[in-house]
Amino acid sequence: MGELYKFFADLHVHTALSPCAGDSATPPNIVAAAIEKGMQMIAVTDHNSAENVAAVVKCGKLHGLKVIPGMEVASREEVHLVCLLETVERALDLQAIVYAALPPMSNRPDHFGRQLVMDSAGAVTGECVRLLMAATDLPLDRIIAEVHRLGGLAIAAHVDRPAFSVIANLGLVPPDAGFDAAEISAALARDEAAVRFPSLGGLPIITASDAHRPEEIGGSPTLFLLEKMDLEDIGMAFRGRNEREYLIQ
Repeated sequence: MGELYKFFADLHVHTALSPCAGDSATPPNIVAAAIEKGMQMIAVTDHNSAENVAAVVKCGKLHGLKVIPGMEVASREEVHLVCLLETVERALDLQAIVYAALPPMSNRPDHFGRQLVMDSAGAVTGECVRLLMAATDLPLDRIIAEVHRLGGLAIAAHVDRPAFSVIANLGLVPPDAGFDAAEISAALARDEAAVRFPSLGGLPIITASDAHRPEEIGGSPTLFLLEKMDLEDIGMAFRGRNEREYLIQ
């Protein structure tokens, strides 16, 4: 085993592709804000889409920031999942599955917000016309199974929120759901979350910003002790293997 290092990570970040995000959430602004906040690693997790992942990954490489490809997928039950993949290509594979399961409706920018597709320099190259704010027709267990098939990690998003979380919508975390971890807001301590939501069981609990604007990035990071910044090591930290660890700040 190699030497282990500490990495601050924000694993739930949106770009201007997400309809509820600000237009200022460009790849350069996201990367600059993450570095300014002391992050070594972020995950790009737009709603039901990975169209800006490659741009942020490229921008991150230019500036020494590790960017994990991802997506925040809304299940048929309107449960949100943070889905992390190892490569841009696998994130796009998941996107193809998600796009096929979205309702055949177009976004209304005047009502829901614009869904901007950008290059790594932050220039707008187009707009996604799909209704990304909608729930897919994929049940929760199918999404988790597809993420695992693609070699990724599935995290129950913002489980302490009163809407769009597995606990709010289903009343509990199904014991056989297969989540790799659960995310809570910075307002809730990990020990408190375990008591308040006993159905979390032994799931690893992390925090993330769910940033929709650059200035929100890094507001509630998780500190990882890893050999390298990739999904394999993050997964080992979740499972407590090979001395990898994670710690809510």
